[in-house]
Amino acid sequence: MLNVAVFASGRGSNFRAILDNIDRGEIKARISIIISNRSDAGIFNIAQDRNIPYRHINPSDYTTEKDYCSEVLSLLDECSVGLIVLAGYLKKIPSEIITQYRNRIMNIHPALLPAFGGQGMYGMKVHQAVVEYGAKVTGVTVHFVDEEYDHGPIILQEPIGVDDDDTPELLAEKVLSVEHRVYSRAIKLFAEDRLSIDGRRVYVKNNKGK
Repeated sequence: MLNVAVFASGRGSNFRAILDNIDRGEIKARISIIISNRSDAGIFNIAQDRNIPYRHINPSDYTTEKDYCSEVLSLLDECSVGLIVLAGYLKKIPSEIITQYRNRIMNIHPALLPAFGGQGMYGMKVHQAVVEYGAKVTGVTVHFVDEEYDHGPIILQEPIGVDDDDTPELLAEKVLSVEHRVYSRAIKLFAEDRLSIDGRRVYVKNNKGK
């Protein structure tokens, strides 16, 4: 069984969808720990309701990044974590953690990378930029995390049309519903060992291993 750690800063909308799919048996995994940089993160309410272990670990509370990484890596090791899932986590993952979990950290971005990505591009800021640019298509991207913002190998993408009367808020609703489905699919593929990586390319094996 795949042990998953979830890093989140907010209410955990994507996390709830992932948890629902785990409950239905569609994802062969379990959430072993939830980590947030915010003590008041809404995702902790879900964790309490479901008796899922959680920890408030804020990088700013540590004297050095090395001390912070040591704390996080120790906890991940204690929980035998095989995959880290970022669900609205608004802190950059340090390179020391990325090195230890290379190609085992996933993130979802509310646009079709490499468009509308990079530092500072998250949440409603992305949808605002899409609408202001006049893009006809946006979408969601699930990718592995590397040392750069929104840069790691792309696992799955799904396009979404942008209507002429879409506001950033309307677009956010359309994108979020797709996020819930696509993120769960990516985690399911990882749990079934159906992802292979060659450089920047991520290949999806079929159920026969090809």
